[in-house]
Amino acid sequence: MALFDWGLVLSEILIVTIMVGLIRIVRGPTAADRMLTAQLFGTTSVAILLLLGEAQDNPSLQDVALIFALLAAITGIAFVRHTWNTEPETHD
Repeated sequence: MALFDWGLVLSEILIVTIMVGLIRIVRGPTAADRMLTAQLFGTTSVAILLLLGEAQDNPSLQDVALIFALLAAITGIAFVRHTWNTEPETHD
């Protein structure tokens, strides 16, 4: 199988991943489910950019993919810091 054929197969898998993520956004009962789906979209976009960069022999797309990966990590950290309350509740 040629590299182009593998790229098509991987692209189809990534499209299915995006569709499953869209279903999870609609049906996700909690904010954490929606945040995990956003992380999935970030990871999938990094994979798509890496595939495009390799297919087009464009190293700048790899740089953009690295920036997306960094932003996805920062977004996850911000979500956890915002939702995770470490202070004990005081009942007066």
